[in-house]
Amino acid sequence: MPNGLLGRKLGMTSVYRDGMQIPVTVIEVEPNPVVLVKTSEGTDGYDALQLAYGAKSPRKVNKPMSGHYERAKVQPRRVLREFRGMSGHEVGKEIRVEEIFAEGDLVKVSGNSKGRGFAGVIKRHGFHGHKATHGTHESFRGPGSIGSTTSPGRVLPGRRMSGHYGDTKVSVKNLEVIEVVADKNLLLVTGAVPGARNGIVELHKI
Repeated sequence: MPNGLLGRKLGMTSVYRDGMQIPVTVIEVEPNPVVLVKTSEGTDGYDALQLAYGAKSPRKVNKPMSGHYERAKVQPRRVLREFRGMSGHEVGKEIRVEEIFAEGDLVKVSGNSKGRGFAGVIKRHGFHGHKATHGTHESFRGPGSIGSTTSPGRVLPGRRMSGHYGDTKVSVKNLEVIEVVADKNLLLVTGAVPGARNGIVELHKI
């Protein structure tokens, strides 16, 4: 049976339950069409469903993907993801949010974190930086020595240095479903989820 869907993060708000204010993230989960079905009995060797989400102009889809969607009789979509362990649905069927999730369920939400651009070691890795006195000059937020005492010296693989920060896949587990608004395709979960507004997220029922 299905245990996951694709959605879009709309933002955060708060709701009241039993006199308590609960911060929640609102996720729009429009019906996910099934584009491909994989089975353990077939050549794939495992059960999975390929789900799509988000509208996309057919003009912006290349020929291989156009044929893939045409075979499934599904309009081209923005995102295509595979959910392993899911079965029990046919190609072309749309899976709705109320079919998978209910109030009180625990979910894992995965998405791309916000991109922070190029960042130094203090912001990126939490380095403390150098002393501001006693002879320190020119470098206060630098990483310090990056080489080794070998000859010839070299920088060892995995050295924490400045570079691109953020925009990586992040998962948050055990978020509780507070409410399912079926007529608006909305899902309210406790706390924050990765990514910026309008970012695509994967929802997995635990």
